Amino acid sequence: MTAIALFGAGGKMGYRLSKNFMGSRFDIRHVEVSEVGQARLRTDLGIDCRPSDEALAGADVVILAVPDTLIGKVAAGISGKLKPGTMVIALDAAAPFAGHLPQRPDLTYFVTHPCHPPIFNDETEMKAKRDFFGGVHAKQHIVSALMQGPEEAYTLGEEIAKVIWAPVMRSHRVTVEQMALLEPGLSETVCASLLVVMRQAMDECIARGVPAEAARDFLLGHMNVLGAVIFKEVDGVFSDACNKAIEFGIPALMRDDWKKVFEPQEIADSIRRIT
Repeated sequence: MTAIALFGAGGKMGYRLSKNFMGSRFDIRHVEVSEVGQARLRTDLGIDCRPSDEALAGADVVILAVPDTLIGKVAAGISGKLKPGTMVIALDAAAPFAGHLPQRPDLTYFVTHPCHPPIFNDETEMKAKRDFFGGVHAKQHIVSALMQGPEEAYTLGEEIAKVIWAPVMRSHRVTVEQMALLEPGLSETVCASLLVVMRQAMDECIARGVPAEAARDFLLGHMNVLGAVIFKEVDGVFSDACNKAIEFGIPALMRDDWKKVFEPQEIADSIRRIT
């Protein structure tokens, strides 16, 4: 049985992982420094935590379910206790991309992250439809990267990733650099920023007299149909009026050089701020 030391087992992400690993084929050793987190695991899941040294003894895999800002410190603290060949799994590309994992070529580094449940899905049960984060009821896709280590290690890493983020549909293999383009580049710098602008635009319409509920219903409904056409979920086209609005809207809203957010230095700077 593959032994996994799960650090941060009682935290926000770690608790989700602890729950998903229940009933799996893996031997999970839970590590949690917070008394609140320890109590939550014990009360909710019947799980007792172990001291880190005990959890690491003979561990085949270590999962760092800790905040990005702590990954470097935690990884450095346990590095000397890991046997050669141990797989270290990070749940986000930021810290690995920034070079916060110890320089140990004899370790395997694996990075995995969820895509979260897609807007266009086939969920019918309300619990799944309201599971926006994923990893509980709603199905989602995932991305994973083998940062360093033998090629055959990817199979184990992906198997663990599918348990972590279950239920999983597609599992995509990317590089750490590509994952950094996806987040923070695509998902946060671009998507989250533009969604905030859309919310601000809705609020502006409300400030100019549109009833709040009407503005929200109008925007979210149009996000649905416009998104379906733009992302080829349906075979449709926009009206001439809509195309003309887009033609004049993009230059009014976006700088000509906005795609520079995907340049390597911009990505690196963004990740440095995060970590």
